Amino acid sequence: MAFTVNSYFDDQVRSIAFDSANGPCTSGVMAAGEYTFETSKHEVMKVMEGEMTILLPGNSEWQTFPAGTEFTIDANQSFDVKTSTPTAYLCFYS
Repeated sequence: MAFTVNSYFDDQVRSIAFDSANGPCTSGVMAAGEYTFETSKHEVMKVMEGEMTILLPGNSEWQTFPAGTEFTIDANQSFDVKTSTPTAYLCFYS
């Protein structure tokens, strides 16, 4: 099994990409901060620790997703994320 380690936003977001039994995914951690991500595939983002406040594409209101919740983003979209504490996630791609 091969792992790919990725670093974004001056090392404030780190992830490890791998192929799970459910397909390609990443496991990562975000430092407290504000980020804008762009998607190339459909994503299911599961918050594992901490919480993310998200501005989803086409929405005007921010939504908060605590640990144990998830949200989806379609391919070729961008979304904004705010975290107030270190936050861990698991993201599945299709």
